[in-house]
Amino acid sequence: MKKVAVLFGLTILFILLGCEQNAEENEELTSVPEPGYTLSADQTHSYWSSTIEPLIRVESGSVIEVNTEEASDKQLNHKSTVEDIKNLSFDPIHPLTGPVYVENAEPGDILKVKLHKIELGSWGWTGIIPGFGFLSDEFDEPWIKTFEFDENSNTAAFSEDINIPLKPFPGVMGVAPDTEEELSTVPPRANGGNMDDPNMTEGTTVYFPVQVEGALFSIGDAHAAQGHGEVCGTAIEAPMRIVYEVEVIKDGHEIQEPQYETDDYYAVTGYGETIDEAAKKATRYMIDYLETEHDMDRNDAYALASLAGDLKIAEVVDVPHMLVSMHMSKEVLGVK
Repeated sequence: MKKVAVLFGLTILFILLGCEQNAEENEELTSVPEPGYTLSADQTHSYWSSTIEPLIRVESGSVIEVNTEEASDKQLNHKSTVEDIKNLSFDPIHPLTGPVYVENAEPGDILKVKLHKIELGSWGWTGIIPGFGFLSDEFDEPWIKTFEFDENSNTAAFSEDINIPLKPFPGVMGVAPDTEEELSTVPPRANGGNMDDPNMTEGTTVYFPVQVEGALFSIGDAHAAQGHGEVCGTAIEAPMRIVYEVEVIKDGHEIQEPQYETDDYYAVTGYGETIDEAAKKATRYMIDYLETEHDMDRNDAYALASLAGDLKIAEVVDVPHMLVSMHMSKEVLGVK
């Protein structure tokens, strides 16, 4: 009888633990806020300018659902071959879904963008494009590999023996620059742009310096997986569904280039025509952040950046600019 009672008690305990786990999982599933606006993958532009008319106007705090096309803008598909890479045109590269006008966003403000959900599409591609890439002088032959995904995919089969973990993120995000010129989407700039930072995944909050009225935020060029550097010039380029939230910050604090944070760290970014230039800017921005947000002496901040700051190369191929970030652990800062 005692054994039966013990077994019955253990059974009840396992059931309760299972219910608790399911409740936590359900809470995670329902934690994504309901979008108030939806934009489709054909509502795009492929250059940066303050003259691009916004698709929608939203209040600060709004949640937007967007669908994004892969980087080639439908020039490639899951059956594409080397011939398609040979004929690839850069004119429509980086179709960006947007822009979104955020009410009361003004130059000098900060636009806070929370990436609530990033859902992978059904396929992706990576390739070597002649004349493009970190070693473009050594790899001058076109090459392509395609991948197919479903809702259960968490890796990409690169070969029989090699599987790459999927960590989807938007390669391009940004506000409109303060110019009427039509600027290329290829390099990162102060407005954000083609940052290609594989740390900006689901759950990340990104901060952009507003440069024009309404901010005019756009997003696209989603990547299913990418190494730091993106050395051959492409990631696993894939269509995606992204749910994000926008908020205007008017606290008088300005940033020069995008910054971001997760539950574990705060990060700054710096772009430049060399890794040295980008890394120096990122280091200065981290010192500025520690001074402003943590009331640190500048010498102390410089030393802490040396002792606990992690410089990371985001990309080295988006000419003429490269992007470097510096991460600072929130645990080290005592804010975890």
